[in-house]
Amino acid sequence: TVSVLNWHHSRLHLSMAGRGLHPRLLLAALACVVAAEARKNVLFIAVDDLRPELTPYGPNPVPGTTSPPMHTPNVAKLAGRSLVALKSYVQQALCSPSRASMLTSRRPDRTRVYDLVSYWRDVGGNFTTLPQYFLERGYRTIGMGKIFHPGVASGNNDLKYSWSDRKYFSGPNRPEKEHAWRAVNRSEAATLQDTVVKNYALDTIANLTKGVWPEKNFFLAVGFHKPHLPFVFPEEFLDYYPKGAVALPPDQYAPKNMPEVAWSKYGELLSYEDQTPLGTGDIGTVLPKDDVLALRRAYYAAVSYTDSLVGEVVGALDASPFAGSTVVAFWGDHGWQLGEHGEWCKHTNFEFATHAPVMIAVPGLTDSGMATHEYTELLDVFPTVVEAAIGEPMPTCPPGEASREVMACTEGTSLLPLMVHPSAPVKAASFSQYPRHKSYPVMGYSVVTRLDGHELRFTKWCKVEEHVVDWGVCNGAELYNHTADPGENVNIAADAPGSVVGPLLKMVQEYAAGGRF
Repeated sequence: TVSVLNWHHSRLHLSMAGRGLHPRLLLAALACVVAAEARKNVLFIAVDDLRPELTPYGPNPVPGTTSPPMHTPNVAKLAGRSLVALKSYVQQALCSPSRASMLTSRRPDRTRVYDLVSYWRDVGGNFTTLPQYFLERGYRTIGMGKIFHPGVASGNNDLKYSWSDRKYFSGPNRPEKEHAWRAVNRSEAATLQDTVVKNYALDTIANLTKGVWPEKNFFLAVGFHKPHLPFVFPEEFLDYYPKGAVALPPDQYAPKNMPEVAWSKYGELLSYEDQTPLGTGDIGTVLPKDDVLALRRAYYAAVSYTDSLVGEVVGALDASPFAGSTVVAFWGDHGWQLGEHGEWCKHTNFEFATHAPVMIAVPGLTDSGMATHEYTELLDVFPTVVEAAIGEPMPTCPPGEASREVMACTEGTSLLPLMVHPSAPVKAASFSQYPRHKSYPVMGYSVVTRLDGHELRFTKWCKVEEHVVDWGVCNGAELYNHTADPGENVNIAADAPGSVVGPLLKMVQEYAAGGRF
């Protein structure tokens, strides 16, 4: 049983007589306690294209990485008071689908957003977004930088629905296609989009402190663009990564036995003028050694630049009167491939693309910091933040297409139980998917789960027509044993027994049909 002993000065003390308490019962108990307290504010920090190669994720968080550790002291400091979800996966490794899924807490097959132009309210349903949920409950919602994928894919940052006074600050955007990376001097650094967004965030926190707006509570969303291409950052961040310390990926060739449909030709990177002559993106090809090393070094420097901005924003919050009454959520929209398997960018179902960082700090619950190895998903952030800040559980969406008829519900799971018992599973698996366009539309459905003491990733690529999967017309399958092969270097699908493949295939089929795990 769980007994609440004391809640004092926003600090929750729990005693658990039985560690075997079911997470759902634990969640109910937590919800009652949180609901009894005053509502909390939210600082919601998004980072684009961020691998979980961060200090809180340990010495080798990305399999096979031999380069120097990322310099991310500010993210590490935030992790020290957060639940760090070490096994969090995105629902599609592409900016707009991932963000639409996360910000509506629906899977891509419900939002029907698989590209960079479709707006979920037009193609999926008029789903309530996370900031909209807070706005409708009396919060001032303030957005800046990159939260939604901008432009037509979000109806101009969902301006009509999600933000107070229908205002949103994007910051200056200077498209650049000549160079995939560039280190800039101090003068130019002051004008970079993320620096400007950071300054706007600091000004906003100052105005909140002054009581400029009438609302009692706020939802403040700050989205940083880097380390998205092009990697543009202040030149001093290269000092953390001396040229000789940056290493090539350990395996630059495609996984053995990989089906062709699994591959992306990384057109995003090759679209930059300095990269176009250097490669084709074909399977089995690699970029020149010096280019790979330079790109990896620049990506690391861009991450450290963003870490410094995160530190300033969180530091301003900590210096404000809101420090003890604000939930802080930090997340990346997907991972990024840095030459592993000869692959770059995202656009795949591989571990490097689908694994992304998530950490959530709740005053009184996570003050000492904790990490969980249990499976979580990006769409779990919505119900977790709502429950932690407002004290009300999100209603669970009905299964399958019926979910599209309910405007405010979740297809995810609140992670509050993990903040008390980090080793108690809240779900059996994490799922991702990615579309391909061959002679007919194909969808790759991917699951990461544990079976018979092994962690496995299984992906099945099959024909999709009118949002219905034809499991009889498939283009390949992948099975990687993460326990023996964490870098996903050998596809063992063809050799695995039916006792292994059968249950995994059933899981992705049930997932595609709208099932929950």
